[in-house]
Amino acid sequence: MDYLPAPQPPAMSDPITLNVGGKLYTTSLATLTSFPDSMLGAMFSGKMPTKRDSQGNCFIDRDGKVFRYILNFLRTSHLDLPEDFQEMGLLRREADFYQVQPLIEALQEKEVELSKAEKNAMLNITLKQRVQTVHFTVREAPQIYSLSSSSMEVFNANIFSTSCLFLKLLGSKLFYCSNGNLSSITSHLQDPNHLTLDWVANVEGLPEEEYTKQNLKRLWVVPANKQINSFQVFVEEVLKIALSDGFCIDSSHPHALDFMNNKIIRLIRYR
Repeated sequence: MDYLPAPQPPAMSDPITLNVGGKLYTTSLATLTSFPDSMLGAMFSGKMPTKRDSQGNCFIDRDGKVFRYILNFLRTSHLDLPEDFQEMGLLRREADFYQVQPLIEALQEKEVELSKAEKNAMLNITLKQRVQTVHFTVREAPQIYSLSSSSMEVFNANIFSTSCLFLKLLGSKLFYCSNGNLSSITSHLQDPNHLTLDWVANVEGLPEEEYTKQNLKRLWVVPANKQINSFQVFVEEVLKIALSDGFCIDSSHPHALDFMNNKIIRLIRYR
C-alpha cells in the first residue's frame, strides 16, 4: 500500500468505502467532512494525502471495531454506546487521533456521567489460602541434577464490586508476574464486576525457570514494585487503593474476626 495524492473528491452523496484496520465501512463524503477541522475532514477534503489498500479503498491503520461509534457520531452528532460498553479508553484514544472535538467533549461528558452513576458502590473480597507441595529439579553440577520439594503458599482472592471503574483502577495497580514479565490483572476480568486472582508466594530455593514451567504466577503492586507474598500485604494494598477511591469499611459486615483473619473484606462507598 502506498501513499497517493487524494483523488478528485466524489460528489457529496457518492458512497465511499473505508478500510479501517481491516474492517470495511461505507459512508458518504458529506459524513466524513461533517467536522471540517477533524483529521477525517482534512483527509477527505483533499488537504491530506490518503493511503489506499489493494482494492483502492481508503485505508486507515487504526482500530476497526470502535470506528463504528466514531462514524455514527459523524452521521448524527450524538454519542450512542451500548450499556455494557467496556472500551471507553480505546474509544477516547481513537477520538483523539481523529481529532473530532465534539466527540471528545461528548466522551468526557459520558465519563462524568458514568462516574456519577457509580457514586454508591460495594466491594466484597473473599480470601482463601492453602499450602501446596511443589517438586522441582536442582542442577548441582554439569549433568548432575537432584529432585527437591518445598511447601508453597497459594492464594485466592474472589473480588466483586458494583463499580466497574474501581475494578479497572485495581487492574492498573496489580500485576501478575509470569514468564519473567508483568501483565495487568485487567485481562483476567471475568466480567465487568467480578475478578478472581490466583497467585503464589516466593518459594525458597525454587529456580526462576520453574515458576514458568509450572505456571506459577506471582502478584505485584505498582508503582511501589512490591511483591505480594501474604494476605496481610494484599489486604493492606487493596485497602490503600479502595480508601483512596472513597470506600470505607462496612462496620456491620463481616464479623470482626473474619476481617482480622483476612477471610472476608467488605467495603462501601457513599458519595
